Amino acid sequence: MIANAMQTDTMRERLIVGLDVPSLKEAEKAVRELDGVVSFYKIGYQLAFAGGLDFARELASAGKKIFLDMKLLDIDNTVAKGVENIVKMGMTMLTLHAYPKTMRAAVVAARGSELCLLAVTVLTSMDEQDVIDAGYEYDPHTLVLRRAEQALHAGMGGIVCSAAETEAVRRIVGPDMAVVTPGIRPAGSDHGDQKRVMTPADAIRSGSSHLVVGRPIVAAADRRAAAEAILDEMRSA
Repeated sequence: MIANAMQTDTMRERLIVGLDVPSLKEAEKAVRELDGVVSFYKIGYQLAFAGGLDFARELASAGKKIFLDMKLLDIDNTVAKGVENIVKMGMTMLTLHAYPKTMRAAVVAARGSELCLLAVTVLTSMDEQDVIDAGYEYDPHTLVLRRAEQALHAGMGGIVCSAAETEAVRRIVGPDMAVVTPGIRPAGSDHGDQKRVMTPADAIRSGSSHLVVGRPIVAAADRRAAAEAILDEMRSA
């Protein structure tokens, strides 16, 4: 059975730090600085294509949890074979675009493992006009809810959505699926290229099981203090 990764024991295990840095050297430095505060890391395209996949294996072997943010989308067989190898890497979470056939192929490939498959609904950098420009007939909120329902039926382990949709998504998927929220920004911080954002405390109150925080931590002058401050905000929810 695929792990659903829902409600872990502490906020520390619910904070996922995005290692959105250009090099392994910088990623290694960030992990050293955050040791003892953070145990869960996201590795996406930027670091993956700079040697980050081997680094992901190393971190997993050292007992860290890894969210591999690959947003897979391809023909069924290609997705399935990719998922089978990612299972062998010891990853904790993996993202796929929430296309029904893609999700079903991935669920079959991951069956019997502890890998939590996450359905990416609508990117938090997209607003209504972006969704229209992409050719969808739905507004972002409606599209997120439709894809959440499809992910539930496909047997996925969780959903990736903005905190603005978390409460409505939680009503659809129930209490056990992971609802992972990017686009988290501490109160008063710059939104960067994110358009649908929320503070850590508000996201937890809305029903997010995990928060993904990148730049507010990795770009901070004191990464450890920035992570601690976000954890304090989460605990205040």
